[in-house]
Amino acid sequence: MNAEATKLLAVAIAIGLGAIGPALGIGMIGSKAVEALGRNPEAESQIRTAMILSLAFAEAVAIYALVVALILKFT
Repeated sequence: MNAEATKLLAVAIAIGLGAIGPALGIGMIGSKAVEALGRNPEAESQIRTAMILSLAFAEAVAIYALVVALILKFT
């Protein structure tokens, strides 16, 4: 295996593993938010605000993984 193939494998692993965590986190955030809405519909605005903020933080991790993968690819 040459250096270019190793670099591309590292890029694939970086974005692949970097996307699994946020995907699981976003799924859990969504399921817990719907569960909380089912138990307490009056708190919809508070739950929605916390959910959107949590989704943004989880998505930021995926964006960091993408940046690392792009840096690996183009260096």
